[in-house]
Amino acid sequence: MKLSILGGGGFRVPYVYQALLRDQGSPRIDDVWLYDTDAERLKAMTDVLARFADDFPDAPKVTATTSLDSALEGSDFVFAAIRVGGLAGRVCDERVALDLNVLGQETTGPGGLAYGLRTIPVMVDIARRVRELAPQAYVINFTNPAGMITEAMQSVLGDRVLGICDTPSGLGRRVSLALGLDASRAQFDYVGLNHLGWMRRVLVDGEDVLPRLLADDDLLGDFEEGVVFGREWLRDLGLIPNEYLYYYYFNRDAVRSILDAPRTRGEFLSRQQGEFYQRVTQAAGASPVELWRETVANRSANYMAEAKGTVQGETPPDEAFSPDPVHQGYAGVALSVMAAISRNERATMILNVRNGTTIAALPADAVVEVPVTVDANGVHPLATTPPDLSQAGLMQQVKAVERLTISAALTGSRADAVKAFSLHPLVDSVTVGRKLLDGYIDRIPEVAAVFHRSA
Repeated sequence: MKLSILGGGGFRVPYVYQALLRDQGSPRIDDVWLYDTDAERLKAMTDVLARFADDFPDAPKVTATTSLDSALEGSDFVFAAIRVGGLAGRVCDERVALDLNVLGQETTGPGGLAYGLRTIPVMVDIARRVRELAPQAYVINFTNPAGMITEAMQSVLGDRVLGICDTPSGLGRRVSLALGLDASRAQFDYVGLNHLGWMRRVLVDGEDVLPRLLADDDLLGDFEEGVVFGREWLRDLGLIPNEYLYYYYFNRDAVRSILDAPRTRGEFLSRQQGEFYQRVTQAAGASPVELWRETVANRSANYMAEAKGTVQGETPPDEAFSPDPVHQGYAGVALSVMAAISRNERATMILNVRNGTTIAALPADAVVEVPVTVDANGVHPLATTPPDLSQAGLMQQVKAVERLTISAALTGSRADAVKAFSLHPLVDSVTVGRKLLDGYIDRIPEVAAVFHRSA
C-alpha cells in the first residue's frame, strides 16, 4: 500500500516511519512518498529515515518529491501535515496578537484564525487533487488548526477526511498511568472540538476511576494537567480539560507569561529547526538520527512552557511532561486508523470527525473531537452524553468563528474575517478584531493573498 506524507520534511515524519517499521500486519504500507516544497528539508529527512531503516530488511521504500501529483497518485492513505507560510508565518501569528495584548498562540485564539485563513485554500486544493488522483484514499489530517482544516476538506472529500490530534489520547494514557491502570482497558468519555475538549469520565470495568485521581493530592500534583490548571480548579470542574483550555481559563495569565518570555514558541522553533537542518546538511559523520532525537527532546521539553512555569528554549528542571515515547502521539493513532481501515482491525479512539447526531448543540456537518470506532467501513462516532451549558456554549461560539474563518478563506470575504476575529472569545472586541486582521494582512503575504484574490 502507498502512503503519501504531505509536509514530508517535517519533524514528525520519523515518528510515523518508525511506527511503519514496527508494523507487521498484512497488508502493510510498503511505499512511502514524502512531499515537500523544500528540497533541502526533504533531503535531511530522508537521511534520517534511511538510518532508521538500516536494521529492517523489509523497510517501506521511501521516495522524496517536490511534485504534489506524483506523491498523491494512487495513494491508499494521505497524511497531511503542512505549514503554509512556514515558521515565519507562525511567528507573525503570535506577534501580531501579542502586540495588541491578545493571546498569540499557534492554534488557539487569533493566531489560529490567521493560520487557518492562509492554510484552508491550500488544503482544499489538495483535497481536489486527492479526489482526482487517489479517489479511494483516506486523508488523515495533522495540519493545524486540525478541526477547522478537516471541516474545510470534508466539503470536497466527505468522511474520507479525518483529523488527528494526540492530546486527547495522551491525556487518557496519562490518567491511566497515574492510577497504575492499563490504558487499553479504559473507555474515555471525551467531548469537544480540536484543542477545546473535556475528559469527563475514564471507565475501567464499569467504574469511573477519574474521581480517584482528582481526590489524590500527590497524584494530581504530579499530573501534567494538575500542574497546568492547579488541583483546586480541576476539582471544581470535576473533570480534566484538554490542556489548551488553559488559554481560556487562565487567559490573562497566559498572555502575560508569553509577553514576559524572551521569545515565543514560534521564534524558539524557527531557530531550533533552522539549526537542525543546517547541522544535518553540513555535519560530516554526525548521525542524523541523533541530531533529530536531540532536537525533538528539547522541542518536547519546551511544549506549552507558559502553562508550566518554564521559559521557552530553556530545559525545564523536570522533563516528566515529555510526550509518551512508546506511543509517539500522532504516529500511534495514525497507524491504528490505517490498520482499522485496511485490515478491519476495529479500534476505538478520539478523532476529529463529522458530528452527525453526536452533539445536538452543533450542526450535523460540523467537525467535532469525540470517541469513534474505526473499521473497514469507515469512522463511526459513538453516542455521548451532551456537554453541559458552559461547554456547549464555548463550543458553539468557537465553531461559529471557525466557520466564518472557512468562509473568509474560501471567498475572500473581509466581512467574514472581521466577524471571525471579533467574535472569538479570546478577542471579544470589534476594534481589536479589525486591527488583528489588518496586522495579519500587512505582515503575512499568504493571508494578504486570500483577500487580494477576491478584489
